[in-house]
Amino acid sequence: MTGPDQRRAVSDATDEAAASAGSATGGEIGTGSSRFGASELFVRYGKTVALSDVSLSAPAGQVTAVVGGDGAGKTTLLRCLAGSLAPDSGTVRRPGKERIGYLPASSGIYPDLTVAENLDFRAKGYGMTRQAARERAAEYLDRAGLTAAAGRLAGQLSGGMRQKLAVIAAMLHQPELLVLDEPTTGVDPVSRSGLWWLIARAAADGCAVVLATSYLDDAERCAGVLVLDTGLALAWGTPDEIVAAMPGTLREVAVRPDGEAAARAWRRGGRWRVWEPGPGGAPRLEPSEPEPSEPEPSEPEPIEPDLQDAVTVAALGQLLSTGRS
Repeated sequence: MTGPDQRRAVSDATDEAAASAGSATGGEIGTGSSRFGASELFVRYGKTVALSDVSLSAPAGQVTAVVGGDGAGKTTLLRCLAGSLAPDSGTVRRPGKERIGYLPASSGIYPDLTVAENLDFRAKGYGMTRQAARERAAEYLDRAGLTAAAGRLAGQLSGGMRQKLAVIAAMLHQPELLVLDEPTTGVDPVSRSGLWWLIARAAADGCAVVLATSYLDDAERCAGVLVLDTGLALAWGTPDEIVAAMPGTLREVAVRPDGEAAARAWRRGGRWRVWEPGPGGAPRLEPSEPEPSEPEPSEPEPIEPDLQDAVTVAALGQLLSTGRS
């Protein structure tokens, strides 16, 4: 087990990295003030720390995104929220298990049952009346474009159709807390539109929705965003707050810069974006001094960052502050 001093040290490192990467504390995200959420979660798998003092609030009637790459801790956090994993320390605020809807990474759909049979089975498990379940299922299937597939085996559905069925199954009983583990991963744009109608519908009905995603365009749709990296909370707030809190300056250049600036550059859209931290930024981006007879090249103008840039900078700030390669 990890002792209190070590956990405080990890927490201090998290706070320092978050500050250097421009974390925003906005709304309810990360404050632990809403009815559902988690406070100071710590989870360890053997020698690996999956979550270190991570907090999240899930306000009713809103969609909250948990963003991060592979190994960030998204699934671990969602499992704690859904009640399928007990943290080593920290607190989780959630309703009774019958008032939680959970979509795990495996989807939880039975491939040898039809679409309608999957929903009937789920409705019985939640104690819904047959009439209420079928009326609600009919509405959700219609809006998701799955009515014609009601009699098909779930194992014969496309990936996008199967994901929409899984979301419908999780929200069929109108839960108070809906937890979705990467519901849009690998889904085509048309199916994603249908998925987002379902997600927005759940929030409009007053449900607190928490979803994990690696797609930042999904995160931009959400009222709040928590950014995780290797179990650490790097940024939290609304998408606009996270962007506004990004420190330093962002510039766009045609080629990757040389020297230490290369560690703060990434390719995007065929060009390179370079983050210059601090009030004065980094040294000039030109790889070499121009010849005396040539006019001095002008410094690239700063560009306005978006959420993808702000999240990238948050990860870079964490990497540079810890010296990870």
